[in-house]
Amino acid sequence: MVLKIRLARFGKRNAPFYNIVVAQARTARNSKPLEVLGTYDPIPKPPPSGEGKAIKDIKLDTSRAKYWLGVGAQPSEPAWRLLSMLGLLEPKYHGPPRQVGEKADE
Repeated sequence: MVLKIRLARFGKRNAPFYNIVVAQARTARNSKPLEVLGTYDPIPKPPPSGEGKAIKDIKLDTSRAKYWLGVGAQPSEPAWRLLSMLGLLEPKYHGPPRQVGEKADE
């Protein structure tokens, strides 16, 4: 049984809201998950004080996320990015962008 940590989309059109879930890899995006780890709201909200940068809301049960990573659940690309922002995973490094016509080193 291959497990994935991924985002399940909820919300309205032009107002997405995501649950961070653990699900079997072969199930549909919004099918019933094994467990809901947290939520992610990608639409920036103004800070409570009214000053500074807008905040995107991420709520996550870190102990359960560590457990699922420990038993072998593989995060999707967006889930990997969120987990690395929270310090649970190392950020993926894709290297500097290549110029047009430049070949990869082998």
